[in-house]
Amino acid sequence: MKIPIMMRYTLGVVVVLAISLGMFYWLMSPPMAELGLMCVFLLVTAVISSLAGFMAYRLGWMNYSPSLRWNLLAGYGIASILTFFNVWLTARLMFASQHDLLLAVVLLVFAAGMAMVLGYFYSSALAARIGQVDGAARQLAQGNLSVRISTSGADEIATLAESFNQMAVQLQISTEKQREVEKLRSDLVAWVGHDLQTPLASMRAILEALADGMVDDPQLAQRYLKAAQRDIRSLSLLIDDLFQMAQIDAGGLKLDITPNSLGDLISDTLESFSELAVRQEIHLAGAVGDGVDPVSMDAARIGRVLNNLVGNALRHTMAGGKVEISALRLAGKVQVMVTDTGDGIRAEDLEYVFEQFYRGEKSRSRATGGAGLGLAITRGIIQAHGGEIRVESKEGDGTRFIFSLP
Repeated sequence: MKIPIMMRYTLGVVVVLAISLGMFYWLMSPPMAELGLMCVFLLVTAVISSLAGFMAYRLGWMNYSPSLRWNLLAGYGIASILTFFNVWLTARLMFASQHDLLLAVVLLVFAAGMAMVLGYFYSSALAARIGQVDGAARQLAQGNLSVRISTSGADEIATLAESFNQMAVQLQISTEKQREVEKLRSDLVAWVGHDLQTPLASMRAILEALADGMVDDPQLAQRYLKAAQRDIRSLSLLIDDLFQMAQIDAGGLKLDITPNSLGDLISDTLESFSELAVRQEIHLAGAVGDGVDPVSMDAARIGRVLNNLVGNALRHTMAGGKVEISALRLAGKVQVMVTDTGDGIRAEDLEYVFEQFYRGEKSRSRATGGAGLGLAITRGIIQAHGGEIRVESKEGDGTRFIFSLP
């Protein structure tokens, strides 16, 4: 519990009085009458000094000072004046000789002057350190997020400087991330526009040709219709991705969590991609450890996660490569790994693979992927289940996606 400042001040005065009276009694062994007089005198001077200091505090003189240096110097000055008054008055009451009284005055003036000089030195050093923090804060306010303060010492100003540096680092990271997100969002407009425009243009050409009677061959018309169906499925998948991502961003992704067989889900995923794997001459396999099932999950959503991860793995694995799914139970969690022997992920792309709209490839060929939402949706689904997902990869040495479910 923090003690109020006035209570701390009062306790300080009481402690000083007690120490002074104790030293007086121990050093001089005075009669009780003199001890009483000394107690009254010290109490009176303490009250007068306290009232003077309290009035200066209540009048808010420190608020009108142009700088902290003058505040500290004023404090030293008031302390010196009060010290001078107390010692001078004590000397007068002790009936000191005129010579001794004048000597005491000279020594008190010297001591007060030295205190002021030392006070100016320390206050200047303190003001300079605070000025450094103020200057850095002004630069930060003007947009210089790279500004830092050199920290030295272990006092409150050093702690403030360290906190300022941490704040500046976080602001810089947040600003850089915001710029990246804005760039990715602007890229999304172009990417989604491309993915929408291409199939729509194709369907428009097909439908116009069929409507104008330009296609007489039934087989050719059938091929045209199948091409239109493929484009419609592509558009449906893209729109579904955008809808899923909007739900995840809004925190409105609803899950139907029930006990399900993860082994059956992995088997279904392998079966759905088996034909594609054979065409690409890629070995596709899976294994489920003992005691994995049942798993509390939304089977449809986790099925989508597996489809996204296996689809990505097949897309980036060359002929003769291997894609494997494995699942096992570890420490109250189920861990699933999708491993491939593909071309891997560049080191500079690893920290962004789960970001919305991010794609490591610079081309926009539809053969290399969609709008960059698949892995972002995957992460959103896993996190909605209370799980975690991460990636391990080295360029040219394959990739492994690992996710866990509670």
